[in-house]
Amino acid sequence: MSAPDLTRIAEALERLAPAPRPAPDFTAASAFVWHTDPDRLTAIARVNRIDVGLLVGIDRARDTLLANTRQFAAGLPANNVLLWGARGMGKSSLIKAVHGAVQTERPDLKIVEIQREDLSSIGRCLTLLRGAAGRFILFCDDLSFGHDDAHYKSLKAVLDGGIEGRPDNVVLYATSNRRHLMPRDMIENERSTAISPSEAVEEKVSLSDRFGLWLGFHPCDQDQYLAMIRGYCDAYGVAIDAETLRAEAIEWQATRGSRSGRVAWQYFTDLAGRRGVTLT
Repeated sequence: MSAPDLTRIAEALERLAPAPRPAPDFTAASAFVWHTDPDRLTAIARVNRIDVGLLVGIDRARDTLLANTRQFAAGLPANNVLLWGARGMGKSSLIKAVHGAVQTERPDLKIVEIQREDLSSIGRCLTLLRGAAGRFILFCDDLSFGHDDAHYKSLKAVLDGGIEGRPDNVVLYATSNRRHLMPRDMIENERSTAISPSEAVEEKVSLSDRFGLWLGFHPCDQDQYLAMIRGYCDAYGVAIDAETLRAEAIEWQATRGSRSGRVAWQYFTDLAGRRGVTLT
């Protein structure tokens, strides 16, 4: 085979499986996103987050996650954390806010977001982070697994299950609406159809056991919902009397058919826009 033929073959293979790009300059940013094809970490100039003090009604989860993160940032033992529960109650917002708070104390604390669809490449991501200077929160939002979904096996292998295990400078924080990361009907189906039902379910459910901390999030009541909005108004300088705020916020909640931290922020965004207040 001629040299030009070998060159064409090599170029074709490179297009099929691009070589991973080198690690970025981790001192250039505090947040990164993991991408594949080719494998690379992209720096994020500005993280979309709010101040941790504006998160209302989740004091226990906030204090627990702050303590765990401070331990990790200081080089002390820390747990992987699963934040699970009601939609829109601040699970991902809390992770980003806690990182921002602790990062001001420990500048070498970074956060790396990995998409659920890219979990099969998590081992390669950890290999890149293992040899890097600094401490890394690996963040996966909306983590869940459906029928015939084998992504959980890749994650399970690195959560204390593989030979290498999780690098000492990496901790995993994940959010999910499901405590066991899989829908209830899937658990019941596994139990009813498997030859060994308990073992079939255990293989998937045991993934959540790899998280040393489980932090539950529950729907907020009306007082908490209104307190969230009042906190945003005070922080961003939006003037509105209590009676008007209450009436508008409750009407907004009724039109959405739900009440949560996300709905509170959406109402406040609308209010700030009507009052001509920017949120930057």
